[in-house]
Amino acid sequence: MLRIHVSGMDLSKVRMATRPDALWETILSFHRLRDRRASTVFGKWRTESRTRLNGETRLLAAVVPPRGYFPDFLTPSEEGAEPFSLGVGMEALRDTTVGRLHRELAHLGAGQGRHGGRSPEALLDALSEGRADPLGRLIAAVRGYHRAAVEPYWPHIQASVEADRAVRGRALLDGGADELLAGLPPMIRWRAPVLEADYPVDRELRLDGRGLLLQPSFFCRGTPVVYRDPQLAPVLVYPVTHPGAPVFAEPGPWLGRLLGHTRSAVLGAIGNGCTTSELARRAGVSMASASQHACVLREAGLVRTLRHGSSVLHTLTPLGGSLLRGGAPLALS
Repeated sequence: MLRIHVSGMDLSKVRMATRPDALWETILSFHRLRDRRASTVFGKWRTESRTRLNGETRLLAAVVPPRGYFPDFLTPSEEGAEPFSLGVGMEALRDTTVGRLHRELAHLGAGQGRHGGRSPEALLDALSEGRADPLGRLIAAVRGYHRAAVEPYWPHIQASVEADRAVRGRALLDGGADELLAGLPPMIRWRAPVLEADYPVDRELRLDGRGLLLQPSFFCRGTPVVYRDPQLAPVLVYPVTHPGAPVFAEPGPWLGRLLGHTRSAVLGAIGNGCTTSELARRAGVSMASASQHACVLREAGLVRTLRHGSSVLHTLTPLGGSLLRGGAPLALS
């Protein structure tokens, strides 16, 4: 069991991540790739991703075992910082100190020994010594894997995290941090002043006034994840709730018949948000046409439009997202 000790000061510093974290999604998706469970949610994604992979999994498997501990440096974060984009995460990964590489890989090696795992020892030894070339190879493998298995699905990942944020945000507005923590997925239980969670090992984490970042994750499954090193910025990565239908399913032909093929394409092109010019480019229509279609969709309650600097930003409403998912309701518990 995981027990996170939350003081009154920590409670005032609990916050929600504003978006998915590219490296957390990448590393956790690698677990899902090798896990045959949850085929309804991940089966289509596994099949498609494997066809695009080209040897990246061999290097990743050396540092990300099928279960248990993987090094904290693979999912870097900073106190008070926003979730990392892939580019920022890659730079932080490249800046990992030799001492940290050595400590975390030594723990990984000990864990693999306990579980009888196998890994390319030469690569691990070279990484622990801080050699630039092996670290560069690992970074290239992470980047290549992300492009093959995560990037094509990013709008789906973003939409799932945004839906979870909407639920948590309502809880925070209605009842403050107490209700936010009490409303997390059922494997996490708020028993003030301790946040308990199902976990593969016994862990005690004391926040000591640093607060806690709640990071919803599309590819996290079963139990939440925290850093092994208690000195790192406290982050609780937890699984979003997936709808019963396959989350990567494309809208059926009925959507085109309902809205018209161009307008349904415009609705799908909005994805996780875009300006009018981006919408026109994605949907292959003129700026005037994109603006007109967005106006109709907004009046129908499918799209929300907000001014963003000198332009406007279109995003899907929950109704618009549900329509794109083929009418499947979003499960909230």
